[in-house]
Amino acid sequence: MHPLLTKTATVLVVSALAQSIAQAALFAVDPGPYVPANGKFAAWYQDSHGRTLDLCLSKAVSSRVPSAPGAPTYMCSLLPAPGIFDDNQPLVFPTNFPDEAFWFTADGAIVDAARGVNLSYGSAIEAAFGGGDPAENDQISFARIRIRIDVPTAGTYIITHPYGVEAFTVDTPGRRAINMTRDIGIGAAGTYDGALKGDVGPFLRSVNGPYTETNPVTHEAEQFIGDPNIDEAVTGSPFNTNFIRIEGPNGLDLRTTVFAVSGKLSKVERPTPMITQRSTYSRHAGNSAPVAQQDVFVLAPPPPATVALTSNNPVLNMTEANTTGSWYAQSPANPTLPATLQVTADNHLAIANSTPTTLPMALTDLVVISRAEYSLSTGQITVVASTSDETSPPVLTVTSGTGVAIGALSGDGAEKTLSTGISPIPPAKVQVTSANGGSDTEEVVIVQ
Repeated sequence: MHPLLTKTATVLVVSALAQSIAQAALFAVDPGPYVPANGKFAAWYQDSHGRTLDLCLSKAVSSRVPSAPGAPTYMCSLLPAPGIFDDNQPLVFPTNFPDEAFWFTADGAIVDAARGVNLSYGSAIEAAFGGGDPAENDQISFARIRIRIDVPTAGTYIITHPYGVEAFTVDTPGRRAINMTRDIGIGAAGTYDGALKGDVGPFLRSVNGPYTETNPVTHEAEQFIGDPNIDEAVTGSPFNTNFIRIEGPNGLDLRTTVFAVSGKLSKVERPTPMITQRSTYSRHAGNSAPVAQQDVFVLAPPPPATVALTSNNPVLNMTEANTTGSWYAQSPANPTLPATLQVTADNHLAIANSTPTTLPMALTDLVVISRAEYSLSTGQITVVASTSDETSPPVLTVTSGTGVAIGALSGDGAEKTLSTGISPIPPAKVQVTSANGGSDTEEVVIVQ
């Protein structure tokens, strides 16, 4: 997977599919202390679907693909390096240790000789050394996406993969006309949280796994999310794009749905990952009483995990539709404010050593800014905003994007307006905050 960063071809657009950070990133990393048995790297990373992978250093081999002399079919991507790492000898840091190792890899390819297309794809959470060779106090980790493609024709190519979409403009076709490596998370030696902000996560995993193999060194049974010696269908994409697709000039449209995946499931006990997103209420006048609803959104592992609004009476089970881990529930209860909801996620059916997680969520109204405008000629700013609480509208106040108070909105109903002079400098943004906790931010439109 080295070198750390290489890139050619003109990049027209590099964009992930619409996503929240929590979906794209990993969830947690081993906080240490870091021991020589792992090369003083973090022992594990956990993804947002709840799977925790150890740094894959096991010498367990595949029971599906026979090993050959000098070519063991390891379940981990152990890469022998002459003079650095001899995989026939015990692993010892730093004298006999891989110069690169992995918590996770997923590799795929599309080859169409008739069309002149040869695509290789790799995604990984990698352990390496800043100077190249294993050395004390030089450990780094990062999340990698690598795409290399031979293409026959100049033009624009769109690549869809499990962790996003990339677009490239190729001026000079040929070998590796597209050559992109994106490494995110490389920081100070011995710090490993940078990879949490990368594009890789949740971990792809074989639809046929997990696989159990015996470690010949420890004689213990170990589980793996895939077998890197075979190509298999996978699941786990945060966008449900468990494939690689290339679209390009002259109607080019090719795809593959199989990957070679490696990753060793950890035995460490971790809580079920959950990130709260939004819990808002709305209410309006009904025939005899206010009509209310509460809307709750969280990110948590997809089924067979369960997520429930446990503060509701009775308990309200949330729903998830497309295996991406986005959960939603709606309750018709009319809240008494202030209110704090409790949400519980439980993933033990998928991961036996996972423990439930319960998090509080403050219930707020939903504030929407419909107008934020500043007049250069009058020095007046006008802000119009509304609250979802139509029966008991709370006070709405306006501040600049930097937190400077501007004033309170006024009006008889749920929609309120503020018009005041703040000459001579307009704010770039304004925030409207409700006394019931809701808020919205909007860029200010400048008019003459």
